[in-house]
Amino acid sequence: MAETTGVSRLRDLLSVPNQLTFLRLAFLPFFIISIRYERYDWALGILLAAGLTDGLDGLFARRLHQKTAVGAYLDPIADKLLLSSSFFMLALEGKIRWWLAIIVLGRDVLMLTAAAVILLAVGYVAFPPSLWGKLTTGFQILTVFLVIVLALVENPVLRLARNACGWLVAFFTTFSGLHYSLTVARRLSQ
Repeated sequence: MAETTGVSRLRDLLSVPNQLTFLRLAFLPFFIISIRYERYDWALGILLAAGLTDGLDGLFARRLHQKTAVGAYLDPIADKLLLSSSFFMLALEGKIRWWLAIIVLGRDVLMLTAAAVILLAVGYVAFPPSLWGKLTTGFQILTVFLVIVLALVENPVLRLARNACGWLVAFFTTFSGLHYSLTVARRLSQ
């Protein structure tokens, strides 16, 4: 029985969607290096490739019926690592304000800490992403994309869009963090 469970876990780990998520994680150091050395053309390519693998892993998980518990944890962690490191590195390079990066990083630390505590205390509990979390992620991705594009080409319309997205990221990141905290507290008290 234990051998079958081990084979099943290995098969889950090696599923196509999870391999795409691992590939996205493998992009991370190269993305960080690209930003650090101001190779924004490479950073943009890596960001687009990461977005493609993120979309494909979800598509394959549904189409191939390969949704796994590992993937349920790994996929959002990969997203959080990419976005958190993006905001940190872009703030370090002076492309994003530090206050915005701190809001994004603070929310991600809150969510990862809460997930770890819940996992250790009560085991796996599904917390599907909320509309607020999806909006937050969407605006964060759009902001990082616009910042990197603006590092390559100057455009006043894109600069205005980037500034607006920055404020939307601040709002939705804060709101979704509070919403997540309340949702977790309510579900755990039941």
